[in-house]
Amino acid sequence: MTETLTTAPVTKSIVVGCDRDTAFQVFTHEIGTWWPTETHSINAGEVGEVVWEEREGGEVYEISATGDRCRWATVLTWEPPHRLVIAWQVNPDRLGTEVEVRFTPEAGGTRVELEHRGWESLTDSGAMRRSYDTGWDHVLGRFTARLA
Repeated sequence: MTETLTTAPVTKSIVVGCDRDTAFQVFTHEIGTWWPTETHSINAGEVGEVVWEEREGGEVYEISATGDRCRWATVLTWEPPHRLVIAWQVNPDRLGTEVEVRFTPEAGGTRVELEHRGWESLTDSGAMRRSYDTGWDHVLGRFTARLA
């Protein structure tokens, strides 16, 4: 019998002080206004634009200051303003993971719940998971600050 080891997903939950439509719009369409491209991008410090193609099958990518396009993810599920799922693969030479983000109305704002899963496919899953666990705190902090 073969046993499959699983690595727990990274889960994050924040509450932002705006309605669900605005939170979803800023998270996706306006990602370039808050994503920390100086540290969390392929061309760190050299990103001219971040694009989110708002449809299933669309891509999330950065365009460098010199015009190079580097893909971050493919949109798997697009349900505005409730939920999205992306296949996250910033390194084309390794297997990717999956990120789901849910937006739920809550008194005084919107709860944003993120689950980053699928670490089992990576050979260094423990180290990658730990890196993203702290990385998402920084990224979501920037998102929260943008909406403040």
